[in-house]
Amino acid sequence: MPAPDHLPRLAVIGGGPAGLMAAEVARSAGIEVDVYEAKGSVGRKFLIAGKGGLNLTHSEPRPAFDTRYGSRQHDVAAWLDDFDADALREWARGFGIDTYIGSSGRVFPTDRKAAPLLRGWVRRLRDAGVRFHVQHRWLGWREDGALRFATPDGGQSVPADAVVLALGGGSWPQLGSDGAWQDVLLAHGIDVAPLQPSNCGFDIGWSTHFAARHAGAPLKPVIAHWRDATGVEHALQGECVITETGIEGSLIYALSATLRDAIAARGEAHLELDLAPGRALERLHSDLAKPRAGRSLSEHLRRQAGISGVKAALLYEVLSKDQLNDLSLLARTIKRLPLRLLRARPLAEAISSAGGVRLEALDPALMLKAPPGRIAQGVFCAGEMLDWEAPTGGYLLTACFASGLRAGRGAVAWLQRQR
Repeated sequence: MPAPDHLPRLAVIGGGPAGLMAAEVARSAGIEVDVYEAKGSVGRKFLIAGKGGLNLTHSEPRPAFDTRYGSRQHDVAAWLDDFDADALREWARGFGIDTYIGSSGRVFPTDRKAAPLLRGWVRRLRDAGVRFHVQHRWLGWREDGALRFATPDGGQSVPADAVVLALGGGSWPQLGSDGAWQDVLLAHGIDVAPLQPSNCGFDIGWSTHFAARHAGAPLKPVIAHWRDATGVEHALQGECVITETGIEGSLIYALSATLRDAIAARGEAHLELDLAPGRALERLHSDLAKPRAGRSLSEHLRRQAGISGVKAALLYEVLSKDQLNDLSLLARTIKRLPLRLLRARPLAEAISSAGGVRLEALDPALMLKAPPGRIAQGVFCAGEMLDWEAPTGGYLLTACFASGLRAGRGAVAWLQRQR
């Protein structure tokens, strides 16, 4: 090996899972690695994501696993060929972190915590010689190709032989992924799809009375019915939560891409909720037709249909007084409560984002196909700043890890070809 001063040098910009994985791969190949992070510590979004229990990956077998990435499933599948859910669990085991499969198929560390894994990872990277530079906000390139950073001590310029950009998407900007990199790459002619909210809630526009009384109320279990862009009907059972402005929760997150795209195409999206799963319409109508014996409608709904609380309030929200007295309509509405979704919640509130550097702007190793004369070659991209999306459930993290490994390997191979 050449003397350390002559080793190729990789700059990894972004200290999330994708960036740290790229750093690990490159350092293990003998590359000098510097990690630059805009915040005061690395992995902040990773830690917050694990606050309620780190959902590391999912046990769903491939190729069904791959389909969770929608229109990008074939691209992401190539990354997963190198580092899939099983590989991620084995990698975590290397830190003494065992995992288990929950009832939903999601995979968690046995202690459900993100901090021990992140601490062990950063410690191992430091021990291997990876250098960390926090409070370094990337600003782009100088004309000579050096990287520009804003730091507490002023502007800095740093040379690098190759770069991995792992700057995150646009959700949770307070944790570092604010999407500011878009303008830098667009100025250099890189094709970037606009960032959009993913795994997000939606506005409906409740009445003031309903919002004041039921914001925060869980809605479970329910079955969502919707039609895709081709008109095919789908159904999915799950749970959601009423918000002050609309609705969110795991069931809604799973549908967010379809609902968001429907709003973009038609100005609104339509969703129907079955408030009484497991109870057929015919039985429901028969139960509601029983004499009320002087009881209020709310009490009658509770006794005969098991509908109370926020579910009953939703019926009062969407039906008029006369409609509530139409037992046939009431039963049909319990089975198919109509909701009109007006808009997705802002990107900053979303769990993740869609859009980003289009995969068509990258080669299979995730290196940018930069326009001639704009930026130097040897610039790779990974993680959520790429144009893909996935539902929650461990799919997001798995692809971030896998893309980081792909970019890190690509950077190593490119650097070795330059020697």
